[in-house]
Amino acid sequence: MANQPKEKRVALITGGSRGIGLGCAKCLAREGFDLAINGMREESAVEESLSKLTALGAEVIYRRGDIGSTSDRIAILEKVKSHYGRLHVLVNNAGVAPRERKDILEMSEESFEFVLKTNLQGTFFLTQLAANWMIEQKKEDSAFEGCIITNSSISATVASVNRGEYCIAKAGLSMTNQLFAVRLGEYGIPVYEIRPGITKTDMTTSVEDKYDKLLEEGLCVQPRWGYPEDVGKAVAALARGDFPYSTGQVIMVDGGLTIPRL
Repeated sequence: MANQPKEKRVALITGGSRGIGLGCAKCLAREGFDLAINGMREESAVEESLSKLTALGAEVIYRRGDIGSTSDRIAILEKVKSHYGRLHVLVNNAGVAPRERKDILEMSEESFEFVLKTNLQGTFFLTQLAANWMIEQKKEDSAFEGCIITNSSISATVASVNRGEYCIAKAGLSMTNQLFAVRLGEYGIPVYEIRPGITKTDMTTSVEDKYDKLLEEGLCVQPRWGYPEDVGKAVAALARGDFPYSTGQVIMVDGGLTIPRL
């Protein structure tokens, strides 16, 4: 009797149909993962992105949903369970920017709640759901290897007073990373945080001229924009298991922006 082909590992990437999330998905597809992609757009609007991932050899499913919604979070995981029956890697990437950048002296409660509900609360409770499922898989199969990766931002420690709600959410994700790293240590499920710097995506289009100038003036040690696949390569290394004894750690993907310099 011929040996059955080994099941491929499965990764769920939130916000995975565009920007940094798509860069991560591409790199994981190249590593041999099958993918579950979550986003806010209708599936018909992301077909081009999904086709690119399929062309890299991955099986790909898509589940539209808002991670800030309790019912949507449950539905996202349920689709992964019903289709694949397994989940090895969660990449927390989905996030929103303030609808208007306002000084913290003028920021509204509505803006604060909007950003934190998705970026912090939604990510925390999706991680909770995925972590419990990974624990179940580990108990059923001691050889199970899973990990959780959260894309936060240099804004976790770099203060921007015109988008304080975003900074506060990212700082909260840094503690979320540490908390789950501690809690999941006994199960051998590592948890990591990646902090991208100035990255060229649709979210930064409105400030492109500003950062072009700052980069020319030496904002980063490496004088260029970051790109989604710069983050994706870091995600792939973590998902592959290259850093098994580094749970809870932060990987900077910022071109040296946060190195203190004189």
